[in-house]
Amino acid sequence: MTMMSGRPSYRALVNDGSAKGQSLPPGLTRRIISYARPHSRTILCFLLVTMVGSAIVVANPLLLKAIIDRGIMPGNTSLVVWLALAAAGLAVLESALTLLGRWLSSRIGEGVIYQLRTQVFSHVQRMPVAFFTRTQTGSLISRLNTDVVGAQRAITSVLQSVVSNVVSATAVIVTMLALSWQVTLIALALVPLFVVPAKLIGRRLAHISRDAMDTNADMSSLMTERFNVGGAMLVKLYGRPAEESAGFARRAGRVRDLGVRQAVFGSLLFSMLGLITAMAMAMVYGVGGVLAIDGAFEVGTLVALTTLLSRLYGPVTTLSNVHVEIMTALVSFDRVFEVLDLEPGIKESPDAKDLPRGALGVEFDHVSFRYPGAKESSVASLELTPHAEVDEDTQVLSGVSFRAEPGMMVALVGPSGAGKTTLTHLVSRLYDPTEGEVRLGGLDLREVTGDSLRETVGVVTQDPQLFHDTVGANLRYARPEATDAELEEVLRMARLGPLLEHLPNGLDTMVGDRGYRLSGGEKQRLAIARLLLKAPSVVVLDEATAHLDSESEAAVQEALAVALEGRTSLVIAHRLATVREADQILVLEDGRILERGTHDELLEQGGLYTALYRTQFAPQSR
Repeated sequence: MTMMSGRPSYRALVNDGSAKGQSLPPGLTRRIISYARPHSRTILCFLLVTMVGSAIVVANPLLLKAIIDRGIMPGNTSLVVWLALAAAGLAVLESALTLLGRWLSSRIGEGVIYQLRTQVFSHVQRMPVAFFTRTQTGSLISRLNTDVVGAQRAITSVLQSVVSNVVSATAVIVTMLALSWQVTLIALALVPLFVVPAKLIGRRLAHISRDAMDTNADMSSLMTERFNVGGAMLVKLYGRPAEESAGFARRAGRVRDLGVRQAVFGSLLFSMLGLITAMAMAMVYGVGGVLAIDGAFEVGTLVALTTLLSRLYGPVTTLSNVHVEIMTALVSFDRVFEVLDLEPGIKESPDAKDLPRGALGVEFDHVSFRYPGAKESSVASLELTPHAEVDEDTQVLSGVSFRAEPGMMVALVGPSGAGKTTLTHLVSRLYDPTEGEVRLGGLDLREVTGDSLRETVGVVTQDPQLFHDTVGANLRYARPEATDAELEEVLRMARLGPLLEHLPNGLDTMVGDRGYRLSGGEKQRLAIARLLLKAPSVVVLDEATAHLDSESEAAVQEALAVALEGRTSLVIAHRLATVREADQILVLEDGRILERGTHDELLEQGGLYTALYRTQFAPQSR
């Protein structure tokens, strides 16, 4: 179950800030361009607006030249007025085109963000459980926020910085050459100086940006864990707010320090570029002024040249730094592609079949399983301790075979770590076995459609997940089209009728983060009600009554009796009293089935089940 793509990573080019002579990973640029392709019409409109804007860039200085040389110097007041009005009109048009160009580029950029976010979100949804057990949630969320926005800058930088400025700079240079080739050559001779600061500082900025992304993701991960109800309660119960604050302060301090370094290096870069621009302007004024005095050209030409010069060095300054922006944005693209290039470990077969409806049997045929290692299921940069792995090849299940006939209850018992929960995960196809087959209705789960499997198998765990939403919304997650009457019916079946009557807003009552506004028994019964609404053919109960008091357990047991009626079920229970009536009990230890039979048959054998039973009930018989 290999998930790593093996593609070359662009991070190597910028991670140490010294990517000398190295090229981009093959196909990276082409892949990035593919995200701009759906916006081709908008891009064409942007290019048209850019070209018109560039024409205005050079038209305004030429109008100034005409105002001075043809209007002011000869004393032609009428011409001065009309040319001034024309210049004002062009300024208004230039502002309008600037706004239109920004709107178009924003449409393209935000469209790319939308594409990337939805693609990453959908892709992550297909990742196996192993991915989520290793990944820091905050780091993953950072890929959908910070890095996606950073990746978008690669495209908008090309449009706004490269395309727009190249067109503008070209138009300015052509116009300047037409006015004075001498001044133009002086101006162009200084252009190479703009590349030097970018070379010196650019790679350093890219490296700092990478560190800032990682540090922000680490800080986000800490906040995500501490701000949910469980994390907040743990901090309060163990009395460690000072240590938590200190830990957050260290991360926030690192973010602060990197932000300062980014600001300083960025300011240093633009200060150096600004200094070179000022020196160039002084040289042009000096040389141009001498030429104007000598009669080589008119005063208006000098004014036009200096105005054009300011419009030349602006684009050149931006272009000299654009590779830094693009390199930084490519880091973000690479971080997003890291996630997108992970191959889901659980894939649907191209010729997958739907599971038949009705009662189905569950069969394990010589099933062995080990959990996938870090390199098979995760990305190092999304983990707190990248790819720290112990006993990757540890076998969790070995040669497990049994069959649960349609409508039969099979109980799984055994000490902690025996492999009971892992076995139920295979029934839901959260993982695939490394050897053997798991079958429902005679079909290997690797050959059935995911939709039909989700409809067929329903699961209730010892700590059911509830979203921070209403009671109705949590129930409808199982069947969105369910009516209020159907929701109320399953709540009564789950023995939650009295609760429903006392809820302040009925089905619209918020349950809180992970359902913390409900008691443990109420959460369990709400999860059972959701299961009943789903109406699966196969039910998996993983310690569904664990950690409940006697009254809550009794209520949950009543609800479970309704949920299991007529359905094939696999039930994990440490409390053996809850599985006495099972049609078959499997006793697991170290990933193997040691004993199997009914409650009475296993007691007669005097094996591990008997020992577990006596451990639980011997104190009561004294």
